[in-house]
Amino acid sequence: MNKAVFVNDVAGEQDQRIADLVKLEGARLKNFIRGRVPDERDAEDILQDVFYELVEAYRLMKPIERMSAWLFRVARNRITDLFRKKSPESLSDARVGLDDGPLLLEDLLPSPDGGPEAAYARRVLIEELEAALGELPEEQRQVFIAHEIEGRSFQELAQASGVSVNALALRKHYAVMYLRERLEAIYHEFQKP
Repeated sequence: MNKAVFVNDVAGEQDQRIADLVKLEGARLKNFIRGRVPDERDAEDILQDVFYELVEAYRLMKPIERMSAWLFRVARNRITDLFRKKSPESLSDARVGLDDGPLLLEDLLPSPDGGPEAAYARRVLIEELEAALGELPEEQRQVFIAHEIEGRSFQELAQASGVSVNALALRKHYAVMYLRERLEAIYHEFQKP
């Protein structure tokens, strides 16, 4: 078989796989995007960008294990890019004063009244944080939530649980290390200018 015929056969197979995937996931993907992007033109642009990346990945023979998950991840990234572009101020510009009392999670999240971009960013950040906390071992999750979110001291936790302060601090340390690594990608997504 000559090289040109082989290349045409491979391209034809790729085109068919792409067409089948678009037919299978297109409507679901469009609904996913429309549920997060208020402007229909922006949603359509994002959908086209996702399919363009799909074609590009196939043409470059990039291995994609879970195609459906990959499509939705690309869509979520494009939605984030859209809101970041439209946002006049990045999250890195926000300052939280420590003199006003303890630093609360609520202070770090975009305001729910900040418009659709802020609401989307808030929802994504909360979902990612909840998922990451859910992945922690139970003992680490409990001490992290009690100390960081509820504001309880290690001494108070040690008295209530019978576990030493050092053991609690170590559990929290492991939780913080995991959360930093797990949430690093989403942090960088919202830090890009």
